[in-house]
Amino acid sequence: MIRPARPRKLAKVPFVELAEGRLQGVVSSGSDIERVYVSSVAAGTYAFACSTNNNRPCGGARGTFCNHIRALVTEAVLQYGPERVARYLKIETADGERDAASLAQAMTDTRPSQADSSAAAAVFSRFLRHLAYLELAPATAPVPEMQWFPPTRAVA
Repeated sequence: MIRPARPRKLAKVPFVELAEGRLQGVVSSGSDIERVYVSSVAAGTYAFACSTNNNRPCGGARGTFCNHIRALVTEAVLQYGPERVARYLKIETADGERDAASLAQAMTDTRPSQADSSAAAAVFSRFLRHLAYLELAPATAPVPEMQWFPPTRAVA
């Protein structure tokens, strides 16, 4: 089990993961409490996608990273650390410049293309599944779907 690099607040970006060759996650809307955005950046190509939870395109992702994607990168750096995010996304930066802003800048400097939002449904579904675990009553019995997680006292 890898602990977060630093604690992060979950209100703005409640779900972030490095999976399926992408940095992907869910970002809360700043204007509508019932709207979230599903954002992603592909490793290597930095092709990006951002759409609402009801599959409408993000108005800010026109030719470059929107604020949702920048927030996702920032939270990924807090969750996983800048080195791990850079390694996973295959970002080349100067040795001393490893923070969220420099990683996002290095990706946007390549002028990445806008990808389709076909992965949004799977990412949002996984986020909803994680939320379902919050609704479980507290218990000490193992949850079958989570058996692959190590005990909290285990050292990785």
